[in-house]
Amino acid sequence: MVGVSYTRPTLPRTLLVTDNIVYVALAASLLALGLAAFYARYVMAALPGNERMVEISAAIREGSMAFLRREYTWVAAFVAVLAALIGFLLPWGVLGAAALVFGALLSAVAGFVGLRIATAANSRTAEAARVGGAAHALPLAFRGGAVMGFTVAGLGLLGLVIGYLVTNVWLDRSDWPQIVTAIGLGGSSVALFARVGGGIYTKAADIGADLVGKVEAGIPEDDPRNPAVIADNVGDNVGDVAGMGADLFESYVGALVAPIAYASLAFAGSVFLPQLIMFPLAVAAMGMAASIAASFLVGPRLSRIWGDNLGTALRVASLGAAVITTIGVLPLAWWMFEDLPGVAHPSGLFLAVVVGLAAGLAIGQISEWFTSDHFKVVKEVARNSQTGAATVLISGIAEGMRSSAYSVVLVAGGIVGAFAAGDWAMGEGGGVYGVSIAAIGVLATLGITISVDAYGPIADNAGGIAEMAHLPEEVRQATDTLDSLGNTTAAIAKGFAIGSAAVTALALFSAFAEAVSLDSINLINPATTAGLFIGGAFPFLFTAFTMNAVGRTANKMIEEVRRQFREIAGLREGRAGVKPEYARCVDIATTGALREMILPGLLTIATPIGIGFLDVEALGGFLAGALVTGFLLAIFMANAGGAWDNAKKFIEAGAFGGKGSDAHKAAVIGDTVGDPFKDTSGPAMNIVIKVMTIVSLIFASAFVG
Repeated sequence: MVGVSYTRPTLPRTLLVTDNIVYVALAASLLALGLAAFYARYVMAALPGNERMVEISAAIREGSMAFLRREYTWVAAFVAVLAALIGFLLPWGVLGAAALVFGALLSAVAGFVGLRIATAANSRTAEAARVGGAAHALPLAFRGGAVMGFTVAGLGLLGLVIGYLVTNVWLDRSDWPQIVTAIGLGGSSVALFARVGGGIYTKAADIGADLVGKVEAGIPEDDPRNPAVIADNVGDNVGDVAGMGADLFESYVGALVAPIAYASLAFAGSVFLPQLIMFPLAVAAMGMAASIAASFLVGPRLSRIWGDNLGTALRVASLGAAVITTIGVLPLAWWMFEDLPGVAHPSGLFLAVVVGLAAGLAIGQISEWFTSDHFKVVKEVARNSQTGAATVLISGIAEGMRSSAYSVVLVAGGIVGAFAAGDWAMGEGGGVYGVSIAAIGVLATLGITISVDAYGPIADNAGGIAEMAHLPEEVRQATDTLDSLGNTTAAIAKGFAIGSAAVTALALFSAFAEAVSLDSINLINPATTAGLFIGGAFPFLFTAFTMNAVGRTANKMIEEVRRQFREIAGLREGRAGVKPEYARCVDIATTGALREMILPGLLTIATPIGIGFLDVEALGGFLAGALVTGFLLAIFMANAGGAWDNAKKFIEAGAFGGKGSDAHKAAVIGDTVGDPFKDTSGPAMNIVIKVMTIVSLIFASAFVG
């Protein structure tokens, strides 16, 4: 994108109303932020529970916000260095550096807002479960997650619109596409460290709490006697709320940037270039409106319709948003592209969006099949727990691998279908544009997707508060129902994110190839082949760093929990007035996560830059290899981890001996192995493959210069 300048069309823009799409997108983003504010007020107006529940919720919130502030301090230093590099090496560097900081700031704000409401919603969800059961608590937890969902989607679209208006409309810069792309890199920078740091924190605390508490001490999950229990609940928020929000923020912005970047190069000077640039924003605005409407399907007034079928409410909301978006995009495509020279079949662009939506839903469905205890896979993994931890691990690994094979077939089909649709619409160059538009299709309904995902950690925290506050057993049963569903919705959202990452990275890669005039990848060239192998190996190296980081931090956590049980008299027995030292475990998780996130993050940024200065063909091979293996690893780890987690919960619900049985202990070990799979290394992988591609795209002019 940055090796070739964007050329303004010399012909008059063909549709005056097309220029106004940017303002429609602006309005959609502001509506999303307004809905987030409305849901935040709804959550804060709910009853927070008794004094003990409020106290526990406050401790979780304080720990979460303290970690986020420390994490963002580290990230700010990294962003400053990266901004300096952009400012020094690139001709548009000053504005690019400002755009990078702007994108990072938006991502950080989304994380703070979402985390603040999520940590307020946890005790309120527990109280709602106490008053009216799971059906009464679901809308509250969902709306708590929706604050994060619509804040992320709203700020992502708002940031891109502001970038477009400032650089193209107001400053009249011919290189505005390059500058806007830097907004995506800013979001990606925060996302990378938030996912890695938050993932290390949450899984180190979770493993320490489970292995010592459940397996060694024989005490229930989230028991207040467990010193790691507050750190565990803090981790749910910093990893699965703030980390996930930053992850999907950069996915969304990247999916919007990719078609703009590619179109500005491949179709420079064409009469319909303005429409190609505006179409992603129009689809995003359509998806935003659909998500806003669908969010009201999971409301307190409709809870009696869904009854005990809680998953149905969330599925109807997700599918409803997708259907509304699909219906709206067809007339939109015709309205924008009909009778334009060079666009033979506007319906092709509609089909590309539909292919993306269908691929995202299908990958989510595969994730549900492999991670929900309503289906055979999880039940079989749980059944294997009867013969020990080894068979649990074997079956989980096998099913994760199987799910990745099915998912990659879907993504490959989606890429071929979207390419064919784009090629049918516009001929040469239209195929890759169709693929990039398909990525928008996957994430067009991001607001509802994140809402469904972020509800899970809130339900998990609600269960912990119910246990620590000694609420009646039926309250914990209600929150466990919500939590189990949340594990499945999280796996589905991870499938969406990973699927969109593969398609978006391919579109960004195509823009990079245009920028450096790379027509093909020549495998006979030794440098290209070397790059391909190194790229294929990089996701494994990154996974090794992050898995070991979780292991090292978890080891310190386990030793600390053991020490407290050993040295604090009466702690394990639950003697009145004896409390664990929660702060020690919180500090271990915080320090370990911040220290361990630096190296893998730096490698992800520095490796493509270093290779690019040596040989752009080698960098092309590197990016291709990393894209393939990174996608496969991400799906494998996410679904294997989800299967182990819900197999454990299936046993805790009473199957194969229930809590405390040998089968349960074996399943807990499987779950702890799956923790870094599904919540650290796996989710980080989809960020890695996009970060490396967008870094290569932004620095392309420096490589060829």
